[in-house]
Amino acid sequence: MIHVITKFDRPPQEAIDNFRKIAVATVYEASGRKGQVDSLIKPLRRGLKICGPAFTVQCHPKDNLMLHKALQKASPGDILITTTGQYYQAGYWGDLMTTSAIARKLGGLAIDGCIRDSEEIIESGFPVFCRGFSITGTVKNTLGLINHPIIFGGTVVNPGDIVLGDDDGMVIVDRSKCDEIYASSAKRVEKEIQKAELLKTGKTSVELNKLDKIFDALGMQED
Repeated sequence: MIHVITKFDRPPQEAIDNFRKIAVATVYEASGRKGQVDSLIKPLRRGLKICGPAFTVQCHPKDNLMLHKALQKASPGDILITTTGQYYQAGYWGDLMTTSAIARKLGGLAIDGCIRDSEEIIESGFPVFCRGFSITGTVKNTLGLINHPIIFGGTVVNPGDIVLGDDDGMVIVDRSKCDEIYASSAKRVEKEIQKAELLKTGKTSVELNKLDKIFDALGMQED
């Protein structure tokens, strides 16, 4: 078995730049409500955003060996999308790894597990999405996999998919559908701008979304 795959297709930089300007919730809706990541995986602080190609990492429980390998092999802009064998209560990532990631110009870390040294990482400005914090140490004993398909926060992620994250959560965009999903996202943004202008005039969301028919069908009574 090849444990570390180093060659995979990444999305064009233009596609990444396009998605960087759109809210995660909008992309999720425009994707047909697909690709959402477990909401328990949250940004380390408010205001953080990630947008870039997925560089997938599978770690053994309580072991961060493969994250060190990922730091060596990932390219600038890559987002390390990391699973931990569903063993969340360990600090798989810390301030020294963050220092390395910044030096290598990585785009961020999203880990289905915990980190530590959170204060130092916040001060560094490096974007991290995680389940929480744990001072429990890890070992470096067991091989995992890099750039194989993974299930991250309940969603399938392939290397090179576009990873988006902001204060509202995370969504994964299938690389093969990124043009289609971006076009749908841009249309949704335009429609929301138009709706906002109508709401400013005093028109209600019930009128705008034609909800009276639904209320009537459900037999709602008003007095």
